[in-house]
Amino acid sequence: MKILFCSDGSVQAEKAVRFGAPFAAACRAETTILGIAEKPGHEDPLLEALRRAQEILREHSLNAELITKAGRPVGEIVKRTRESTYDLVVIGAERKGTYGPVWMSALAYEIIESVEPPVLVVIGDRPSLKRILFSTGGGMRSDTAVEFAGEIARCGKAAVDLFHVMAEPPAMFADLIELEEDADRVLTSNSLLGLTLRHQKELLEKQGVFGEFRLRHGLVVPELLKELRRTEYDLVVCGSSPAEGILHAYVMGDVTREIVNRAGLPVLVMRPGPRQIMRHFRDLVAHLFRRRKETSEATGD
Repeated sequence: MKILFCSDGSVQAEKAVRFGAPFAAACRAETTILGIAEKPGHEDPLLEALRRAQEILREHSLNAELITKAGRPVGEIVKRTRESTYDLVVIGAERKGTYGPVWMSALAYEIIESVEPPVLVVIGDRPSLKRILFSTGGGMRSDTAVEFAGEIARCGKAAVDLFHVMAEPPAMFADLIELEEDADRVLTSNSLLGLTLRHQKELLEKQGVFGEFRLRHGLVVPELLKELRRTEYDLVVCGSSPAEGILHAYVMGDVTREIVNRAGLPVLVMRPGPRQIMRHFRDLVAHLFRRRKETSEATGD
């Protein structure tokens, strides 16, 4: 595994290194620290902070490469991830307020949307990694994300809980279904959702990190936040899919953005890899051709 730690010299960037160092060491990861000075005169304080980060990693037997750049952070991070393949990018982020649509630094959002590797946004201060909440939509695109979260959990000796939110049942039936019984029923069903969730559970079991399956009814973000208040988690994993359209540009969806905004703990944002994107593109083209053929046959054109 190759991990890129990105630092602006801030206290939160150092917390991100401290959070990532233990599982990076357990995974025997190849680590790089990238520091970017945005303005003239910031070079010396930045270099001092980078050396502290390097020492933190050295305490975990990691010999991190140190790279300094000057310019726009997002551009330099994107350039670095294109020059060398990384499995994970780690950044620190702080809340900029207590309300409003943009709580985190806009820079954090831009990094998530711009770089191809998964991005670990370290929010707050977590001393260790013991329990992970994997928020799954039950889609077939999630295998890579599940396996990656499982690998981090295995290295960190953590457990992964699968978490899925279904639409709220009709009010007249709400008191008739216990959540635990409902979860077992969904997980053992032969529906597409049941098959997918069962497959994800099996992937985590193979890595020896599966904890529990938790099913809730309602809206994803409110239910996820309730779950975070019920149980002490150290990391949330969620997905970020490519936007529909010919270019398939990455756009962080409202749900992912709200999780990053409101979770108050580290969030790992995953997305499909290049091969998956091309497959989805081919599927879209094939679908358009089928629709065109069906329309032509129906109209006799």
